[in-house]
Amino acid sequence: MNYVYKMVTTPVGKLKLMASETGLVGILWEKDDSNRAGAKSALHDKNNPILAETERQLCEYFAGKRQSFALPIVFIGTDFQKRVWNALLTIPYGHTKTYKEIAKQIGNERALRAVGAASSKNPISIIAPCHRVIGTSGKLTGFAGGLEKKAILLNLERGK
Repeated sequence: MNYVYKMVTTPVGKLKLMASETGLVGILWEKDDSNRAGAKSALHDKNNPILAETERQLCEYFAGKRQSFALPIVFIGTDFQKRVWNALLTIPYGHTKTYKEIAKQIGNERALRAVGAASSKNPISIIAPCHRVIGTSGKLTGFAGGLEKKAILLNLERGK
């Protein structure tokens, strides 16, 4: 499979958008490895239509004009990871769920740590909103982009 990428600047820093021929495979933080999106290599393509549309929708999101995304996404990971990442897609804008709630949703209430591990490997940040997953205590917990960026995203969605 061939992959392309494009770097974009956002309020949470530079993001690397990655796509295959069939859909978006990654929104990676600036220092993330492309392998996180399942791509050992990718060609720079600032004109790819999937990447251009992803950038447009992200701009709307950061401007407070978009609460959901309409993009073809392709998760590359294990079956368990894909179940967790698809569960992330069900968390509404401006809301949060705990790792325990996600584990219960995917039918394995005891898989809290595994849900946390899968969430930390989520290759499509922001769109598959792992930033909306919090600890049982209500505290912000691990996030690939860093807790400061997680707080920025949650505050954006809360209108703060």
